[in-house]
Amino acid sequence: MTLIIKGSGLTVEDVVKVARHGEKVELDPQAIRRIEKCRAMLEKKIDAHEIMYGVNTGIGEFSEIVLNDDQVKEFQKYLIYNHAAGIGEAMPEDHVRAAMVGRINVHAHGNSGIRPVITKTLVEMLNKGVTPYVCKKGSVGASGDLAPMSQIALLMLGEGKAFYKGELLEGKEAMDRAGIEIPGLHARDGLGVINGSNVLTAMSALFLYDANNWLKQAEIAAAMSLEALKANMGPYNARLHEVRGFKGAVRSAVAISKLIEGGDLKSGKIKHKVQDAYSMRSTPQVIGTAHDALAYAREQVEIELNGVGDNPVFFPDENMQLSGANFQGSPVALPMDMAGVAITMVSVLSERRMNRLNNPALSAGLPAFLSKGAGMFSGLMLSQYTADMQIVEQRILSAPASIQSIPAAADQEDFVSMGMNTAIKNFQILDNAYGILGIEFMAAAQALDFRDYRFGKGVEKAHEVIRRYVEFLDVDRPLHKDHNAMKELIESCEILNEVEAEVGSLE
Repeated sequence: MTLIIKGSGLTVEDVVKVARHGEKVELDPQAIRRIEKCRAMLEKKIDAHEIMYGVNTGIGEFSEIVLNDDQVKEFQKYLIYNHAAGIGEAMPEDHVRAAMVGRINVHAHGNSGIRPVITKTLVEMLNKGVTPYVCKKGSVGASGDLAPMSQIALLMLGEGKAFYKGELLEGKEAMDRAGIEIPGLHARDGLGVINGSNVLTAMSALFLYDANNWLKQAEIAAAMSLEALKANMGPYNARLHEVRGFKGAVRSAVAISKLIEGGDLKSGKIKHKVQDAYSMRSTPQVIGTAHDALAYAREQVEIELNGVGDNPVFFPDENMQLSGANFQGSPVALPMDMAGVAITMVSVLSERRMNRLNNPALSAGLPAFLSKGAGMFSGLMLSQYTADMQIVEQRILSAPASIQSIPAAADQEDFVSMGMNTAIKNFQILDNAYGILGIEFMAAAQALDFRDYRFGKGVEKAHEVIRRYVEFLDVDRPLHKDHNAMKELIESCEILNEVEAEVGSLE
């Protein structure tokens, strides 16, 4: 399959396919015509010496300085040099590739004024596997992700570094080996590559894809724990949630009910309490809230993926250019802060159910800490410590970055989104979430092995997959291997894939 990029219709799933699975991309012919038309207008304005920000002026605080014809030619190179000011280790290649997809889609609108060869070179780099080396940190999320995008732009000059076929090479060597010509940067080209929030948006798209898969696995873990704890499943009747009206809660209740279908708890054969604790009966409301938060964040991310995030913006039909702030990352940063909080919230809920499985006063007859030999053995007592530590880290990371603006550029850039901080910490939150949920899965599987009734088809399948990687804890053993095995299992989505193959989609 080839993804046709036309400036619209780009989805989170499209970004994942290109960034992670190497799907080829192609510019729509109409998009090429729009780019050519806009460039023709811009060149007329340059020839007429019309003052345009970032074309024949400096940038930021230097925007009032007009450049002469000779300076215009050199300015784009020094602009990229100056802004390639990141720090830290290399950003994952899928993050960089995702940002390139987003930037190509911005250009496809025909409002950026760059030469078509610039966009075509980005397409070629994606298709031939040349991925620029980009430092993880340095962007403040306005004027776009300037530092990381500039390291991408260095390749247009035959400079910087890039990954190619598993090697980190000098930029020119990578381009030469892939058979890609160096286009150079003419007037406007440099700023046209870098002046948008494409990295933080791309990272957010990848995060949302992963977070949705994690939430579905949180529902599988919840179903396992509910079966083990002999929960009252009345609170999972979809009618209860439909009358309140939150879509996410309805979705979650339906998913969990589907997972326990075919078991004795669902059929009413198991005696249960009239009313369970909140961590058991509030699960659809809590996970549902996270679903709704991610749905809103996805809407905002896909608007940004398909919008013109640039400055200035050119309108060839009106022979007009407008300078504004369409690079500002706040429309993505704020909802993505909420998305990270949502994952932390559901992680806290997961740990509370794991606590009930461990605590003999709360576990409906399960042995203390899910161990046969209490006293001699401690069972999963310390697994809870590990989950708790990770939750505290999540809580620290859940402080919003979108309110943390620090003015820069002599106060010309006096409010910035800090959306890159949001994107970075969201992946750290999710990394902890894999570990926390893995521990609930491990505890739930252990608890189910103490029960002698039939479980739902989805729960049975999840238990089966877990037992391929982690054995029943008969006598105490070092658990760090089990914790890491479970974390990797959750991240791989193997449980999710096999359970959905058994019971159908959980969305």
